[in-house]
Amino acid sequence: MDIDAWVWWLIIAVGLGIPLVLTAMPELGMFAVGALTASLVAALGGGIVAQVLVFVGVSVALLVVVRPIAARHRAGQTGHASGIDALKGRQAVVLERVSAAGGRIKLAGEVWSARSLDEDQVYEPGRQVDVVDIEGATAVVM
Repeated sequence: MDIDAWVWWLIIAVGLGIPLVLTAMPELGMFAVGALTASLVAALGGGIVAQVLVFVGVSVALLVVVRPIAARHRAGQTGHASGIDALKGRQAVVLERVSAAGGRIKLAGEVWSARSLDEDQVYEPGRQVDVVDIEGATAVVM
């Protein structure tokens, strides 16, 4: 039984795609796309040299272009803070006197319990303060 070259490239692509799904390694997906393009070249009548060059070229191009983007995404370096991290560094308005013992502020449209970062510092109602940290449900301000 004689199998065409394009079928072999498809088998290679599937062979690379299965571990991709199991391990979530984007590099395997890039090689699988390279194998798919080599399969297309083989189906269009390209020789083995053209097939291998296309496989290597597409795979390397994807590794150079897509891999850094995937790594940045995997590391979560989107640059957008969310949740509690998004509140740090924002300004709030004191609603009830804030000291080291406690108080209330309005932060992002919500009323939060707050305490001052410096034990000796006291903030009166109406004053703008900066949120330094969030500890549980209490904002630490200065």
